[in-house]
Amino acid sequence: MAKDSLADKAISPTALEILGRLGQGIRIARSRRGIRQEELAKRASMSRVRLRKLEKGDPSVGLGALVQILEILGLLEQFSRVADPSADELRQALEARQRKSRVDNKPKAEDLYF
Repeated sequence: MAKDSLADKAISPTALEILGRLGQGIRIARSRRGIRQEELAKRASMSRVRLRKLEKGDPSVGLGALVQILEILGLLEQFSRVADPSADELRQALEARQRKSRVDNKPKAEDLYF
């Protein structure tokens, strides 16, 4: 039985599932481009074991390794949009609520005494 790493214990099941899908997508992209694991690992200056872990969605693989592989595969631009503030619908909704709250809390003309 394999031991759970600290990273496995600190990450939610949902996040682990998404990492697995991300890894699978990387493996498919590599395969469709006709690149063998050994070649991609060499181009990314990493071990084949590390690349294999990345393709399995292992959370212990660093973000730098992920970004390096995505760049080589031509997928970095898509990944860079993941946390794009202009696409953050929750942030936009919160800001709209804040603006509305400020407008609602402005003193009305009849409340001002001169």
